[in-house]
Amino acid sequence: MSHRPERMAEAVKKEVSDMIRYELKDPRIGFATVTSVEVSGDLRYAKIFISVLGEPNEQQKTIEALESAKGFVRTELGRRIRLRYTPELSFKLDSSISRGTRLIKLLEEVSGDKAGESQSPGGD
Repeated sequence: MSHRPERMAEAVKKEVSDMIRYELKDPRIGFATVTSVEVSGDLRYAKIFISVLGEPNEQQKTIEALESAKGFVRTELGRRIRLRYTPELSFKLDSSISRGTRLIKLLEEVSGDKAGESQSPGGD
């Protein structure tokens, strides 16, 4: 089995991360991070998962801005990564980080409640 899709995914992840950080100047793009990339076996399609810090409407605006910059990103990828075919790109919101943060907060609340219950009332 070929490791080429995995190598391609890593190269796409690095290049798109650099583009988001340094080249895309759209004000709708918030604090966005490329969390992972999935490339099809024939290297024709790439799903780019983006995590965005902020409110859901800010996250949606960032994804819309990236979708509108898709042509530029794809052209730059073709220039930077020498390929016969540059993959079709799609940007997907990765909410795993925000779910993880929410889960940590809930766990802290639960552990804080239990800590409060286990303390005996003072002076009785």
